[in-house]
Amino acid sequence: MAIWFLIWALITALSAFTLKLALGIISGTRNRNRAVGFFHPYTNDGGGGERVLWCAVKAIQEEIPDLDCVVYTGDHDASPQSLTARAVDRFGVKLLYPPKVVHLYKRKWIEETTYPHFTMIGQSLGSVYLSWEALCKFTPIYYFDTSGYAFTYPLARMFGCKVVCYTHYPTISLDMISRVRERSSMYNNDALIAQSIWLSRCKIIYYTIFSWMYGFAGSCAHLAMVNSSWTESHIEKIWKISHRTKRVYPPCDTSGLQVLPLERPSKNPIIISVAQFRPEKAHTLQLEAFSVALKKLDADLPRPKLQFVGSCRNKSDEERLQNLKNKAIELEVDGDVEFYKNLMYRDLVRLLAGAVAGIHSMTDEHFGISVVEYMAAGAIPIAHNSAGPKMDIVLEEDGQQTGFLACSVEEYADAILKIIRKPETERLQMAAAARRRAGRFSEQRFYEDFKAAIRPILSK
Repeated sequence: MAIWFLIWALITALSAFTLKLALGIISGTRNRNRAVGFFHPYTNDGGGGERVLWCAVKAIQEEIPDLDCVVYTGDHDASPQSLTARAVDRFGVKLLYPPKVVHLYKRKWIEETTYPHFTMIGQSLGSVYLSWEALCKFTPIYYFDTSGYAFTYPLARMFGCKVVCYTHYPTISLDMISRVRERSSMYNNDALIAQSIWLSRCKIIYYTIFSWMYGFAGSCAHLAMVNSSWTESHIEKIWKISHRTKRVYPPCDTSGLQVLPLERPSKNPIIISVAQFRPEKAHTLQLEAFSVALKKLDADLPRPKLQFVGSCRNKSDEERLQNLKNKAIELEVDGDVEFYKNLMYRDLVRLLAGAVAGIHSMTDEHFGISVVEYMAAGAIPIAHNSAGPKMDIVLEEDGQQTGFLACSVEEYADAILKIIRKPETERLQMAAAARRRAGRFSEQRFYEDFKAAIRPILSK
């Protein structure tokens, strides 16, 4: 029902737009403001995407100080001052001056709860409706999407904007289509569909049509920055604008974390997990692997602790966190597991400073900022054997192993045990190599590559 209403609303909006265009109301450069409008409806999600937002704002402010930076947000309590303070408190990013704020009131149209079925197409069409509200309220010269809403790009171009995006993760990838074709059950492919040949074929058709629409929308970007080799390969295949696609690794606070001592307390070694409490982060797998590792633990070894650190965006995330706590009780490891929600950045650094290992379990994680943070802080990473961690991050440095890659519960459990069993000298050697590797993804490197990518667009 929501999707049909949305389609009707978009047709109505497009008709109104066409009329305004014919009258010359929004055509021409005279009605566009000399500003960069950052389309980021959730400015309180606390994830890597929000860090990119604030670093991108800072980079623009440094590159062209007299160019206004405006943030489109659906968080109604957000103000220039609160967002500036949040950038510092949560991410350690000091903006040169507060950004302007444009509040959006139609954010429900991009929330997954609005679309129990056909969520992907619903949210994509909803983003167009939301960007219509944004661009009608404030039309900048440069429209910058930092949240992955590619369907908004054609509309932004119709408003006369130069469209720039930073894509963390393709809305649909060739891997997703392959999983449906292979009938693999996953968080984005319901078991009921995976078990049915007919439903799987219908979903393949749906994904194929959506992939074409996504490719057309994405191709409207004047500049597409991507955060990893994996994302780059998918975007180039779907959007087909390789000449306008630039790989810019996301900003990781390696400098602030690299000053932490590599030595860690030997009693109760800490394994940390830093990720938003979202389904794709696969926290349950981590918990089950930790439980298996405890059962296999040698009697003479210290008993480890597992610390979950993450943010909750909404009620669904809160419920997911509670379910995780219940699962810990069910597995009888609740005494060895700690949960930290919506921490300040300085508190996260304190926890990273005490961890011997960091665990990550998202399949096809586009990049994996948390994995880099583990490595920079001196915590040996145990990451999922796919996409960003596999292709860009957990690679050898000067011939030295920098961490572990795993897929199954058993593989994660074995990696945990290998780290706990390592002699201190060997652990320090691996941690030092991982820290050197993390230096390739520094915040300073992001600023350099980001500015180099946007200069040709901003100079036009």
